[in-house]
Amino acid sequence: MEKILEIKNLKKIYGNKNNITKAINDLSFSVEKGEFVAIMGASGSGKTTLLNCISTIDDVTSGNILIDNKNIINLKEKETAKFRRENLGFIFQDFNLLDTLTIEENIALSLIINKQDYHEVDKRIKDIAKKLGIEGILKKYPYEVSGGQKQRCACARALINNPKLILADEPTGALDSKSSRMLLETMDEMNENLNATILMVTHDAFSASFCGRILFLKDGKIFNEIVKGDKSRKEFFNEILDVLTLLGGDVQNAR
Repeated sequence: MEKILEIKNLKKIYGNKNNITKAINDLSFSVEKGEFVAIMGASGSGKTTLLNCISTIDDVTSGNILIDNKNIINLKEKETAKFRRENLGFIFQDFNLLDTLTIEENIALSLIINKQDYHEVDKRIKDIAKKLGIEGILKKYPYEVSGGQKQRCACARALINNPKLILADEPTGALDSKSSRMLLETMDEMNENLNATILMVTHDAFSASFCGRILFLKDGKIFNEIVKGDKSRKEFFNEILDVLTLLGGDVQNAR
């Protein structure tokens, strides 16, 4: 299998000699092409710091992060920005759609920034919109469409650049249970039908049960790892709860 993401001996340390916090402590793992992987852990476990390092928002103390065999640790500032635009897709908790732009323009924004050819942009938008079932709302504005349609727009925007890796940080954190399920089903479709590689940080066992593999972090290290395999989503959900109980994490929000 082709490795899209490789984390090698990663460390992220905050503070000084008298007060050191090891947010990520010698962490190593990989994600293969087409995987849907969740990162779970209690508050302070290092999961958000890890996502920030992978997304190039945060610098690392030591170690290596390879995305599609390219070590992003060695990139300069301008190279990092270009690499992020061309290789990473993001699904945010609040979707970050711009109300002054149409759905079509929101989806196209990264392509326009990358100065893609207009005809290529138009073709890509129509193609991804059809796959996600939102081709009929492209000329509307975010405030004119439903929450589920906004979610699909956010997913289309994440996919439009054909990114090597999609990063999702607590994507269902601000949603009710119905909207959460709709978003997760869309992400599952992206993974299954479009072969999107997704890494999602979540505290929620229900969200994680849509993934194929889960890494549990504790004190910046991998505490446990489970794989869905042939299990039903309900069986996998219960297995997740069992690990969270061992981890001492908060399972009150699990649905």
